[in-house]
Amino acid sequence: MSHLDTNLDQLKNDLIQMWNLVSSQMEKARLALINGDKDLAREVRANEKMVDAFELKIDMDCENIIMLQNPVAIDLRFLLSVLKINYNLERIGDYANAIAKSAEHADKAWPDTVFEATRVPEMFFVAQSMIQESLASFERNDRKMVSTLFGMDEKLDKINNDITPIISRLIKDNPDDIPMLLDLFSIIRKLERAGDHITNIAEELVFYFDAIIVKHSKLQKNKPASGGK
Repeated sequence: MSHLDTNLDQLKNDLIQMWNLVSSQMEKARLALINGDKDLAREVRANEKMVDAFELKIDMDCENIIMLQNPVAIDLRFLLSVLKINYNLERIGDYANAIAKSAEHADKAWPDTVFEATRVPEMFFVAQSMIQESLASFERNDRKMVSTLFGMDEKLDKINNDITPIISRLIKDNPDDIPMLLDLFSIIRKLERAGDHITNIAEELVFYFDAIIVKHSKLQKNKPASGGK
């Protein structure tokens, strides 16, 4: 195995660790929110520094390999894809951190009826499934798994697009809970944006596997996946 191959294998392993960490962050943010677990929320927020450290290390390693080892063809495609996947994973980690912050600072637990009405548990399930399936596709070089991610993102978009009248009704029926409901509205937006970032990752996987540049999100959604934290 060449020195370049060794470095690429290490980089792949680091990215997989980053992927798993972000997945864990999102799952813990979900549990903290649903269960009103402030200790778990604080754990997610503390682990955000690990996500940022991974992003910085992977970026620097990619840049060093490109500058010092002059990769070409599929190796170069791999490195360019890793750079963008790494960025998108870090953004998903930011959303998990923001959701955990909401859980940590909540004055009271959100009622199950509110979660059911807004379909927040379903959004978490879809987002987590997308994270895990994109990772499995990357690990196995499985092109078929990538195509399912676009349809899953459309499900998140549908829930997000339908949420405004639901939140408005809940606010009307529960005027004392307006701050909490607006915070939940923001969480729903973050989960939808997380889906956008996973779609970006899927596009990078297509580029890595087949040297095809996919414009799926730009053509169908006409919105960036780089919203604020």
